[in-house]
Amino acid sequence: MMKSMNIWFASGNAHKKTELEAILGVKLIIPSEAGLEFDPAETGNTFHENALLKARALHRLLCERSPAGYRKGDPVLADDSGLCVDALGGRPGIYSARYAGPAGEVSGTKLTSPQRYALLLDELGANQQRSARFVCAMVLLFSEDCYYLVQETLEGEIVKGVDAARGSGGFGYDPVLLIPELGRTVAELSDEEKNRISHRGKAGKAIARLL
Repeated sequence: MMKSMNIWFASGNAHKKTELEAILGVKLIIPSEAGLEFDPAETGNTFHENALLKARALHRLLCERSPAGYRKGDPVLADDSGLCVDALGGRPGIYSARYAGPAGEVSGTKLTSPQRYALLLDELGANQQRSARFVCAMVLLFSEDCYYLVQETLEGEIVKGVDAARGSGGFGYDPVLLIPELGRTVAELSDEEKNRISHRGKAGKAIARLL
């Protein structure tokens, strides 16, 4: 079924697109590849609210614009993900990409990933509670009110400080989330390992089974 349809991904994040294509085993189309501007305001209060918001926004845009390559009935895939740190009350959570320091401040201008996780580690300080998880909510939408939604996690611990951030793979907060049973951060995992155990990998596999 997946080979006979175009699947549109409600994102402009090339890293996420590459990861999901490997997980699903199919090519995804992002709006910019069809000449579409797509940057909906993420006004939801949860990961799954934001994922559904993005999926519906792209579906409406595709129906209105009918870009080259779009066929009525093509599904839309969307995700919203972030890092939830227990000692910070679950922050930065849905604001992970816009995190700007203590008290969960939100930045209007996105900081670099190293800047964000340095601020996170500074806020966490010497707190001994280091448990945290990546969360991914993923939506597969066929129409405004016909969709599937899954949510998965990757459990781990925040490293002790900036000097303990390790790895050159992945993106975002990957260098600072340690997987204790592996003794490595997410950024130290191979693409294959990460796609097998990650929050996005598990959610994507659930979506693949639905397709």
